[in-house]
Amino acid sequence: MNIIFIMNDSFRRDHLGCYGNSWIRTPNLDRFAQHAAVFDQFYIASYPTIPNRWDLCTGRFGFPFRGWQPLGLDDVTWGQLLSEHGMHTQMIWDTPMLAMHNYNYTRGFNGITFVRGQKGDHWITDPSLPIRMPAQPHKIRDTASLATYLRNHFNRKYEREFCVGRTISEATDWLETNYRHDSFFLCIDMWDPHEPFDCPQYDYQLYAEPDYDGDKMIYPEYGRHTYMTEDEVKHTRALYAGECTLVDRWVGHFLDTVEKLGLFKNTLIIWTTDHGHLFAEHDLQGKPGAELGTLYEITTRIPLLIHHPKGLGAGKRIEGIVQPPDILPSLLELLEIPVPSHIQGKSFWPLVTGEKNKIHDYAFSSRFPPTAGDASYSPVEGALFDGWVGSGRTVEPSTVTDDEWAFICAPEGLCSELYNLRQDPQQKRNLINQYPEVTKSMHKAWSEFLQEHGASDERLRPFVEPIGEVHTPAGGKLYAFRDDLGQWIAFPTESEARMYAYRDDAPGSKRRVEKMTFGALLDDNPKNLIHLYGQYYWAQDLA
Repeated sequence: MNIIFIMNDSFRRDHLGCYGNSWIRTPNLDRFAQHAAVFDQFYIASYPTIPNRWDLCTGRFGFPFRGWQPLGLDDVTWGQLLSEHGMHTQMIWDTPMLAMHNYNYTRGFNGITFVRGQKGDHWITDPSLPIRMPAQPHKIRDTASLATYLRNHFNRKYEREFCVGRTISEATDWLETNYRHDSFFLCIDMWDPHEPFDCPQYDYQLYAEPDYDGDKMIYPEYGRHTYMTEDEVKHTRALYAGECTLVDRWVGHFLDTVEKLGLFKNTLIIWTTDHGHLFAEHDLQGKPGAELGTLYEITTRIPLLIHHPKGLGAGKRIEGIVQPPDILPSLLELLEIPVPSHIQGKSFWPLVTGEKNKIHDYAFSSRFPPTAGDASYSPVEGALFDGWVGSGRTVEPSTVTDDEWAFICAPEGLCSELYNLRQDPQQKRNLINQYPEVTKSMHKAWSEFLQEHGASDERLRPFVEPIGEVHTPAGGKLYAFRDDLGQWIAFPTESEARMYAYRDDAPGSKRRVEKMTFGALLDDNPKNLIHLYGQYYWAQDLA
């Protein structure tokens, strides 16, 4: 038997027709879902990109004790396990950090192909290219990182030259020449539809307002979303929707090749993602962190489609909580390979066959805080690839989910939240004060899970002791300018404020930067924006 694993980063569950979407075109994945098991309660564990890949390739839960880090010397990966049992293992990827900075997530694969060109990949370095930012600087997540992407794609002409097109083309070429292996494991890891939200104009136009002529928000900043106008929010959603359609088309092209080669009859095919992405829901944009890093359903509940060559679960909705560490032991069981004792995930096949209606009572979703790690762990590389924002001193809320409730467990001193997912799937009514017995039970489950999975005292302490002050002092000085909406955009240093105060669409034009106190900013408007630690806060968030 063969296995093909396909990852498309940051693909929201609610943007697929097979999960109920009716306004975004994803015909190829929807058609694939007709003969696949459609998992309805697949939840993230470690968040975001790199921590998720660690969970996947080791079959373990990383967030209790490790974060955005390279593979450890003792980590045993799916590439190693499957290669050792006679499968040819091949990894084709464009998600740059998987092999950059000695991260070594290619470990154990017999063959590897890195497709160049994503953001953060210094592939084309020609300084003479006239790179121009598509939006005002204070609205862009990272202008230097975006410049690498724009430079990499400066001379692009055809759809096949988009990252997803190039990666799928490599995977298709490999499949056409290697499908005769006795058995193979092909892992295709793509960063799209992750930012920058870049798709052909014809895909964007499917969802765009025809008269929009504002900033092109392909890489919007994280945190509070009100630095954008309502039209800009809609525009960003349209860009992302267009990229989802682009991704669907290329995945469909690959699946057509699978069908052409007759591989559906002897190949297990998995398609999934690693997390969602916020577009102004809960007044948040992107993947905010620290105090704003609440993991709502939009982020935690993700799609999982699995085609079994014998039709197991075909076209069925599979209930029961499943998480990324469960994928590796499920593959090993299917291949009749003994599951090593260090693997913590559980096989999901009993859910598919109907033998069981659950393998987990809860899903646990979290991001490891830098403060709880050893001295060698730094969030710097995570920040380069949008994997970390925040002060690095604050443990952000984590989420515990069961069949009915989602409990957002905040550190002591911050506000926890509780939602009834059956009655309130959009999570608009916080019931934390109305169901203390539910809160107590889920908080206990969270604490026990951390302890059982190797969390240190430093990792546990914020959930039992009040956290310290991490914000700019109320009397602190800030430097601010007024944006096009008339609100203040404030920064902790004058140099940052002046860097973001210019308008790229009007070269040489600078907004006036003023020195002011936090109190004055708060009094003027509680929702004036302050840029700290790589994201936007409202002033009232820091009061």
